[in-house]
Amino acid sequence: MSTPNTPDRFNEDKAAFAVRGADTPDLATGVAAIRNVLATLPARPGVYRMQDARGDVLYIGKARALKNRVANYTQVERLTKRLQRMVAQTRSMTIVTTNNEAEALLLEAQLIKRYRPAYNVLLRDDKSFPFILLRDDHAFPRVQKHRGARRAKGNYYGPFASAGSVNNTLNALQKLFLLRSCTDSFFNNRDRPCLLYQIKRCSAPCVGRIEPPAYAELVEDAKSFLAGKSTGVQAKLGAQMQAAAEAMDFELAAILRDRLKALTYIQGTQAINAEGVGDADIFAMAAANGLIGIQAFFIRGGQNWGHRSFFPQHTNDVPEDEVLTSFLSQFYEEVPPAKTILLDRELEEGDLLAEALGERAGFKVTVAVPQRGDRKRLLDQASRNAVEALERRLAESTTQAKLLREVADLFDLPEPPNRIEIYDNSHIQGTNATGAMVVAGPEGFRKGQYRKFNIKDKATAPGDDFGMMREVFTRRFARAQAEDPDRDAGDWPDLVLIDGGKGQLAAAREALEVLGIEDVCLVGVAKGPMHGRDGREVFHMLDGREFQLPVNAPVLFYLQRLRDEVHRFAIGVHRDKRSKAIGASPLDEVPGIGPARKKALLMHFGTGRAVRNASLEDLRKAPGVSTSVAQQVYDFYHAR
Repeated sequence: MSTPNTPDRFNEDKAAFAVRGADTPDLATGVAAIRNVLATLPARPGVYRMQDARGDVLYIGKARALKNRVANYTQVERLTKRLQRMVAQTRSMTIVTTNNEAEALLLEAQLIKRYRPAYNVLLRDDKSFPFILLRDDHAFPRVQKHRGARRAKGNYYGPFASAGSVNNTLNALQKLFLLRSCTDSFFNNRDRPCLLYQIKRCSAPCVGRIEPPAYAELVEDAKSFLAGKSTGVQAKLGAQMQAAAEAMDFELAAILRDRLKALTYIQGTQAINAEGVGDADIFAMAAANGLIGIQAFFIRGGQNWGHRSFFPQHTNDVPEDEVLTSFLSQFYEEVPPAKTILLDRELEEGDLLAEALGERAGFKVTVAVPQRGDRKRLLDQASRNAVEALERRLAESTTQAKLLREVADLFDLPEPPNRIEIYDNSHIQGTNATGAMVVAGPEGFRKGQYRKFNIKDKATAPGDDFGMMREVFTRRFARAQAEDPDRDAGDWPDLVLIDGGKGQLAAAREALEVLGIEDVCLVGVAKGPMHGRDGREVFHMLDGREFQLPVNAPVLFYLQRLRDEVHRFAIGVHRDKRSKAIGASPLDEVPGIGPARKKALLMHFGTGRAVRNASLEDLRKAPGVSTSVAQQVYDFYHAR
């Protein structure tokens, strides 16, 4: 079976199975729509999508025999209330047939990640997992942290549970193996060693302080270490240190001693002892008060690469076995599996999951429930962590729920807000102006939904905070109106906080009034008479009311935290934009001029202004610049 990466790899039926019914959810209409589809379904493996009257996906499921599985939805008396609600909203279905059930499982996870249906268990985690990349496209390979698509050539090690975990390992690699971490551009332009060489974290291959064969040996040692062969590396370093001491090369012996100390320290700081386990992902589940938490440990080469807690959504009335299966299939949609996956319970579809993951990974994957030994000990530790993480989550949820109720009372909202948007602008004397939006909800900050806005309106005067806020709100809510006019996707805010006073609040209100939006709660958060030094922010309401809260009020601390987060994000966005502007060149605007020609022109003329003022003949004389390119540059600056 070929590895399915996109639905195009499957035999998707060209005709959509659609039945139009009334827009009002009705159980009988939904069942009729499903029965019409059922009449044409094959008894083959595949994936089905249930859609409402607008075509939005409600649920995605897979089946060994599509006809038998979909038929179950017509027996409404056997369905849970949750599934009855789903059937009542169903107006059409889309069917995809696959070669076998393993393919169906992989495609189901892929489509759930894409459509995020309201009735599927969802793994909601906006952060990708970091890896360590040891590149092999350079004579002196670089070691670096990596997120996202793995396009660069080299060896990838991971996943690590967090940026902290990968940073600790990178620090260890620098101390132990003195591998470079700088970019190729930085490497190519050095004429003397950098600070990392001085503090013994790099062997300075950029300036020839180490020969290629010796550096290659360090790279191989690093690969052995990341593969879990730290004992062999330790023995090798010990032998080298002994040989250096016997040869009375005490400086080299001291360097090797320090590297041995670093290795010993790393081995002693492992949070758990996973020696002998090899490569394994460990998952344990805990459930309480309608909430499910899953704890994951990542073990590679007997080393603990961190752990992370997950709290899947839409788990009400879903069996725990089904929650864990769905979680794992979605989790491994983006993360390569370990050869061994250890669970705290048997899964009905455990063998199917192992088969599907093995097909995708290209090697055999084993899903097991250990009963004794080191693996059972690690699983017990993961279970304890899962329970503790869930208890913390429940405690935080209780506190958060209370705060959101207080926010609703404070700003006269009909119910606690599910989505709060906070806005701020950032600029320096009007330059590199940017707007920022952060989003918070009952579960905390939703960083995957943060947005930045480059101020584009030329009518906005530099430094005009009110005009900037007006532009940001116009763009944000015009798009919301176009994409979700019925406001049922959960992307419309229940409360909007604006970092600013009456002026910013009025600008936001004007922008919404132009769009015909009058029911969004807007609140301005301004510094008090002491400019925020007393912690007494002033809250400005649309009806003209202004008030302050007691300095020790928990809801004030919460609102300050929201305001501080958007301020932090806005400053970061502005700083990034300013940094790019500093490195920008007038030649960046010339179409068809790449980095090499831009460098050649700047090296020849000295500055971008000199290039702009150069004659056509002078441009033609620049090395590496053809006649046509010279004409193109000259026309860009003079023919307009």
